[in-house]
Amino acid sequence: MFHPKIPTMPQPTGLITPPAVVEPTAVIQPQTSTPVPVAPAPASPRPTVQLTPGAVVALIGGGTAVVLVVGAVLVSMLLAVAITGASVAICALVIRSLINTEAKRR
Repeated sequence: MFHPKIPTMPQPTGLITPPAVVEPTAVIQPQTSTPVPVAPAPASPRPTVQLTPGAVVALIGGGTAVVLVVGAVLVSMLLAVAITGASVAICALVIRSLINTEAKRR
């Protein structure tokens, strides 16, 4: 059941097809002609972006503000998770202590 089944090669039938004969064909050389001049590409209708020094400072300031805000949000979320985990651990200790003291009284 778990042994692989290896296919066996069937017995030859005795019918042999002759190899195809390849005949050479004539190569026709293309006639040479003068090259057609290519028209220059049209100018792009879109205006190019020019950054002034004030725009560069604004971009840097905006990027810095985004990084600081995202960083503050992520740190505050991490702090909230840490505080929640610590409070759940303290609650678990208090409940365990209450259950153990109740068991000792009986």
